[in-house]
Amino acid sequence: MPTPNPAAMDFLLSRRSRPAKTLTGPAPDRAALMPLLTAAARSPDHGKLEPWRFIVLEGAALQRLATAAAGRGAALGFEPAQADKARAQFADSPLCVAVVESPKDSPKVPAIEQTYSAGAVCLALLNAALASGWGANWLSGWIAEDRPFVEDTLGLAPQERIAGFLHIGTESSAPPERPRPDLDAITTWVSE
Repeated sequence: MPTPNPAAMDFLLSRRSRPAKTLTGPAPDRAALMPLLTAAARSPDHGKLEPWRFIVLEGAALQRLATAAAGRGAALGFEPAQADKARAQFADSPLCVAVVESPKDSPKVPAIEQTYSAGAVCLALLNAALASGWGANWLSGWIAEDRPFVEDTLGLAPQERIAGFLHIGTESSAPPERPRPDLDAITTWVSE
């Protein structure tokens, strides 16, 4: 039986993502980011397939993606506000880690389990950043699903997709608490 860790439980019961638009620099440098990536890579991974990978975006790379997102939104005919939201996701970010779902052929591990593992990596990275004192947010949106964008700007292979864009930096303002699920409404107890 593992030793109880009340501090970890307190963190999990009070954790709160920080809105990406409230994040500013400084962001973690490579030395500070590596433990966060290490924690994320300890996520459940049936078959030890590592069906995910990281792309760390910083500096000029974020500005390149911002420009590409604005252009792609315009090319798709999106309203300016919708295209600008995707642009701002990168332009205003101090650091972004793209978590890429990179499925592996496996006769034993279904594709859906690999998708869940990539999602677990996103949550683990988010929580590792927050637990380390950084502000962090997990975003996706249309830009994460747009094949030309993710293949041209991030080099994703045809079978890969974005599980999430994790924005990490220094929070400029604390977010208000938000309503949480009513556990009685979403929990069923089965005893027989």
